[in-house]
Amino acid sequence: MNKSWLILAIVSVISGCASMGGGQESRWSYIGDTGPAHWGTLNDKYALCSDGKSQSPVNIAGAHGMGLTAIEFSYATAQNLEIVNNGHTIQVNYPAGSYVVLTGKRFDLLQFHFHSPSENKIEGEHADLVAHLVHKAADGQLGVIAVLFVVGAEENAILSPVWAAMPLTKGSSNLAQAFDINALLPEDKGYYNFSGSLTTPPCSENVNWNVLSTRGEVSQAQINAFTQIFPNSIRPVQPLNGRMIGAF
Repeated sequence: MNKSWLILAIVSVISGCASMGGGQESRWSYIGDTGPAHWGTLNDKYALCSDGKSQSPVNIAGAHGMGLTAIEFSYATAQNLEIVNNGHTIQVNYPAGSYVVLTGKRFDLLQFHFHSPSENKIEGEHADLVAHLVHKAADGQLGVIAVLFVVGAEENAILSPVWAAMPLTKGSSNLAQAFDINALLPEDKGYYNFSGSLTTPPCSENVNWNVLSTRGEVSQAQINAFTQIFPNSIRPVQPLNGRMIGAF
């Protein structure tokens, strides 16, 4: 073996070890050898995907009152939103200034993205689509508002411009028209609450989950447009391990 080939071989081995050892991010997916059943072994950083005791999504059943209060929404209309196909979902990045207050604590809106069907179940049933609105508090805790949708007779007019602009392959685009995220929310904002995790690697825990109980509607064509890009986009439900689910 000549010197140049020896150098290439050493670099290859080092790169392979780094990708498995937690020194950098590892590829993951929703199917096969890099799917949810294997996430915890792909990278040391992803250990909670296998070992965590407060993982998401969950099946929501047997909810209790638990002293919850109404979610306070303070969302502003945004211009020129960035829409990203990140290889796993469509993510819409939201500008600073919009937030929610969850039981007295402020969480600032960062982005929202989609899964089809919904990741969390309610009484064993998926919704056809979910929007996860991801927020972050000043102390670093994440808070998610999940907005569920079922197939109806007509398309969802609020989502239509996002669907029209979403990239079909990895990359980004911009939504030229103004977008009012408040219009994405149902009028009745009752919700289920539980402590969980990210539903993708690294599956970090202590995420404040809030699943709105009233469902919006989307068309079958809108579902089809999303699933043609992302035929697999959900993690299976995880054990509750004694966690309580609240209802408001």
